[in-house]
Amino acid sequence: MIFITAKFRVRPEDADRWPQIAAEFTEATRAEPGCLWFDWSRSLDDPTEYVLVEAFRDDEAGAAHVQSAHFREAQRTLPPHLAETPRIVNATVPQQDWSRLGEMAVPEGD
Repeated sequence: MIFITAKFRVRPEDADRWPQIAAEFTEATRAEPGCLWFDWSRSLDDPTEYVLVEAFRDDEAGAAHVQSAHFREAQRTLPPHLAETPRIVNATVPQQDWSRLGEMAVPEGD
């Protein structure tokens, strides 16, 4: 899968509304057949920073995402709400879902 994490620094006046600002893009991306997940989190240390964790099934799904109409629309509509260019980590990993963090295993119930 293609695993991507991106940090978005949002303009302070738009930070509280960012989930609504990005909602159409988020919903359309989650509906893509090759999208495994597309999840936003807000930083606990910086209220203007949002982290996007996303994954796509394979290279073809990733390519379809960046070529989609909703991605092109997001390229136009999201940057005016950003304080800087987002930062990204993009990697291909040999799995299709989250692995378990064994070092913090929770015992199964009886």
